[in-house]
Amino acid sequence: MYLKMARRVLFETNKRLVWKFLRIMGVGGVSSVLKYRRRLKRGEFFPPFLYVSVTNSCNLRCQGCWVDVSAKQERIDVEAMSRLISEAREMGNVFFGIVGGEPFMHPQLLEIFARHPKCYFQVFTNGHFITDEVARELKRLGNVTPLVSVEGDEITSDERRGSGGVLNRTLNGIQNCLDNGLLTGVCTSVCQTNIDDLLDDAWIDRLIEMGVMYSWFHVYRPMGPDARPELCLTPEQQLRVREFVVETRVKKPIVVIDAYHDGQGKALCPAATGISHHINPWGGIEPCPIVQFATESIYDDPQSPVEEHKTLGEKIVQSEFLAGFRELAQETTRGCVVLERPDLLKELVESHAAPDATVRGTALEELERMSVRTSQYHPDQEIPEKSWVYRLVKKFFYNDFGVYDGHDHSRTSAPTRLDAAAPIEDEPVSV
Repeated sequence: MYLKMARRVLFETNKRLVWKFLRIMGVGGVSSVLKYRRRLKRGEFFPPFLYVSVTNSCNLRCQGCWVDVSAKQERIDVEAMSRLISEAREMGNVFFGIVGGEPFMHPQLLEIFARHPKCYFQVFTNGHFITDEVARELKRLGNVTPLVSVEGDEITSDERRGSGGVLNRTLNGIQNCLDNGLLTGVCTSVCQTNIDDLLDDAWIDRLIEMGVMYSWFHVYRPMGPDARPELCLTPEQQLRVREFVVETRVKKPIVVIDAYHDGQGKALCPAATGISHHINPWGGIEPCPIVQFATESIYDDPQSPVEEHKTLGEKIVQSEFLAGFRELAQETTRGCVVLERPDLLKELVESHAAPDATVRGTALEELERMSVRTSQYHPDQEIPEKSWVYRLVKKFFYNDFGVYDGHDHSRTSAPTRLDAAAPIEDEPVSV
């Protein structure tokens, strides 16, 4: 399999783009994580990987979306993004995940990439705005990888994404990327309506045949004003996703990313470890995209004296709310505290008087209505990596970095804690 992957890189990729990826992410990305680990020893949390929602606007209306895509367009302009990226680079960062909304609806997106040639950007997109012209520019820049979302076959895609002809437009965007030699990925939010179609060897083989170099399977998370809990996977299906990912890594010549397990298969939360945080379109600094509360912003408070300006690094490192979230998540579960203990998250938000970062202004009410659900944490059912490459990479660069040490997650005081093998219930959490 490794030989096949090497052959794909050798014969199916643009060598300049591969070299730029290796130079920025292979060298710079490793350096970012090492600096992060050194900060941890001093008790300072600044994530080596930042995810930035550059706009709230989107051309689709996906089921279960927690972004206010129908609200007036808000975006982080090129100057604010440049300050953000420059201040993150001062902390050692070179990688930025660009999310939305639909990032390519941001009119200055390509200029943002062009201003920072020593940084690498992964763009989460539906692909509809990636024309051949856009793909050619991304190729010229060389520091962007599109991660295009595919949510099922033609019928499922239209249903999941609230529009017609979604899959064909997405596949056209992917093809434009591939025709221009971009390092292209495809991701899926795995749910009840697409698990059988896309969690399948035939789908992976199709991606490989197309020329896609990596894939990413997210597990659907019921959040927002229209959470659609009926789309959630059962605990058994979540384990099926994990097993599929592990098996695919050892038998298919395609990179498969996951963000919620270490090399031993133990669950982790990227926000709990402090390895990533999220910045919303209004500049609010959040633990992750589904925790839509923020006490800090990338923008300075206009009421504060100029001499009190804080850098992005100072804001994140000194944030009591972010620290409180990490501590709560670390002490409560190795999984997602938002899904498993929304009641405790609500208490944290209220204790810090953390403002609702949404336009709709109902995030706290949504937390109160949430049901207790299992997440990626399945005690005693861990599925370790079979690939020595993934085990090695995760051992040094992607694990919990000791933040869960000293916490006993074998017991939890959740009002209706679900067993990992139990069916999902829809009873509300008692608070």
